Amino acid sequence: SAPGRFADYFVICGLDTETGLEPDELSGENFEQTPLRRTFKSKVLARYPENVEWNPFDQDAVGMLCMPKGLAFKTQADSREPQFHSFIITREDGSRTFGFSLTFFEEVTSKQICSAMQTLYHMHNAEYDILHTPPTNDKESCSSTGDCNGTSVSKLQRFNSYDISRDTLYVSKCICLITPMSFMKACKKILEQLHQAVTSPQPPPLPLESYIYNILYEVPLPPAGRSLKFSGVYGPIICQRPSTSELPLFDFPVKEVFELLGVENVVQLFTCALLEFQILLYSQ
Repeated sequence: SAPGRFADYFVICGLDTETGLEPDELSGENFEQTPLRRTFKSKVLARYPENVEWNPFDQDAVGMLCMPKGLAFKTQADSREPQFHSFIITREDGSRTFGFSLTFFEEVTSKQICSAMQTLYHMHNAEYDILHTPPTNDKESCSSTGDCNGTSVSKLQRFNSYDISRDTLYVSKCICLITPMSFMKACKKILEQLHQAVTSPQPPPLPLESYIYNILYEVPLPPAGRSLKFSGVYGPIICQRPSTSELPLFDFPVKEVFELLGVENVVQLFTCALLEFQILLYSQ
């Protein structure tokens, strides 16, 4: 049986430099997209511990849910703000385990990966030229009407989209906590502080491994009806577990529902729920 720990696994997902750039078929991206707009396969790079008896590690599910759109590449010209999301893995017996992921971008230091991205751009531009070059007999009409201006501009933009000698390449990476209960706010704070410790010029008081070990092995689940306070990298983290007489744990801000769906849609959904309609939410 589970010993009642706050978290079961700490997981790192991202780019495997040994296998390189593999297209992500599950994302359904079109190869007409420029290489920086395509998605590539992400992999589970590490997990701690290797396995726990009460919660067997599902590598395929965790890898897909941590980075559902695969790897993303950007340059210094793009926005690279970290993004947080959560997910649930439901097993055949109906039991659940919860995941919380923080995805951020880090600089690609592998010259092979940078060269591969440059090669993909050369191939993409060559294919684009073949598909969009007007026939010889249309060149006069094209130049006289000025319809080719758009092509020349887009061609310039395409060639300038990634230059290995000028641009810095960044790739997405994810750190994740797998937990038996859905303490969303606490997990988000833990991951944000770990990321801050990695990117901060000033190192934290203790090695990062110490904080991860503490979360995995020393922080317990709070008893029902009690709250728990423990130390993060840069400050205290608090979570509260409802008692058996209260509503179940729901640690997600309702405000986000209104921001994502809008007030009218939320009212309509609430009305449908009261009328016992079947509700399906479709999302990318």
